Amino acid sequence: MEAEITLRVDGRVHHVTVDTRTTLLDALRERLGVMAPKKGCDHGQCGSCTVLLDGRRATTCLTLAVAEDGAEITTAAGLGDEANLHPVQQAFIDHDGFQCGYCTPGQICSAVGMLEEAAEGWPSAVTEDLAGEVVLDRKEIRERMSGNLCRCGAYAGIVDAIAEVSS
Repeated sequence: MEAEITLRVDGRVHHVTVDTRTTLLDALRERLGVMAPKKGCDHGQCGSCTVLLDGRRATTCLTLAVAEDGAEITTAAGLGDEANLHPVQQAFIDHDGFQCGYCTPGQICSAVGMLEEAAEGWPSAVTEDLAGEVVLDRKEIRERMSGNLCRCGAYAGIVDAIAEVSS
């Protein structure tokens, strides 16, 4: 069965007909040509497909496209442009937060979403004071980014980049 859905991706509205079993990742990449989210594990374990879905980070390989009809989707490509990078994008460059770059769009979207979650006071598994302000130290950043894997091992640069933006 097919359904027509509307997706707002990086500020552009798209109307697309998809099989109801199509993941959001496949709709983005194969139907709309949006290549920022990557297909890594296709099981929600690596984070390469992470985008901001209505402002919250989400793994698109586990999300059905029809469930997100009308959603606002922001990919790493939609956070900024070459002339005006998002602060997280610039920090990744400044701190060598990538090597091959395959996981980088998902890492960046996850970092942006995670910074917003922390600003709203959402605790993580390592948050010391659950009722107090969230302090994004290196331990907290590593925990919050643990759903995004980097095959190259650029974690030190990733954590440094996020720490800079969070301060």
